[in-house]
Amino acid sequence: MTDLLARYDFLQLRESLDHLAYNCPPDRLMALLQALRDEHGYDLLSDVTAIDHFEASPRYEVVYHLFSTEQHKWVRIATPCAGDEEPVCPSVVSLWPGANWHERETYDMFGIRFEGHPDLRRILMWDGYPWYPLRKEFPLAGHEVELPSAETTERTGAKVLPAPMMGGPFHAPQRGTMRKREPRADDESWTEIRHKRPDEAQAPKPRDFNT
Repeated sequence: MTDLLARYDFLQLRESLDHLAYNCPPDRLMALLQALRDEHGYDLLSDVTAIDHFEASPRYEVVYHLFSTEQHKWVRIATPCAGDEEPVCPSVVSLWPGANWHERETYDMFGIRFEGHPDLRRILMWDGYPWYPLRKEFPLAGHEVELPSAETTERTGAKVLPAPMMGGPFHAPQRGTMRKREPRADDESWTEIRHKRPDEAQAPKPRDFNT
């Protein structure tokens, strides 16, 4: 820890429950990641993801998980994105080609644009899908939306419908058959789609997790 902080005085230690983690200014990100790869042995980029802080600014952070296959050590680097409405971050595909799909998924889920990415397009949702599902304002049940194929919509008359979500937390009963030990929500009455009528308003009964 002290070696990296002493050498890179622009880093700030980041709270972490597992591996070493640091905050890095965006204008130093590429140089730092290249140095970690070339000089410190962090040759594997395991993951690229993001955090949506919603009402804070900067709203979005991009997080990189690096692993040294020789030293068997991890380090986590986080950097804020420029722009809260249209977040932007530099692409690291030039350092780790495997970042290509990681950045596409992060763009698809959070709407973060990675400058310099060779082929930045959606990877899970279809082109033209108007939302980013891992942003905090996106409802758990999703949105009703037309199917991506106009021909399929015309032939079936179907749409992508929101999926009602039960309210957590979720617990698994500790007794009974495996079929009966699937995790269940404490509040099975909650849904983002159907709201209770006033005459239905009552506290949900606690579950008995021994049955």
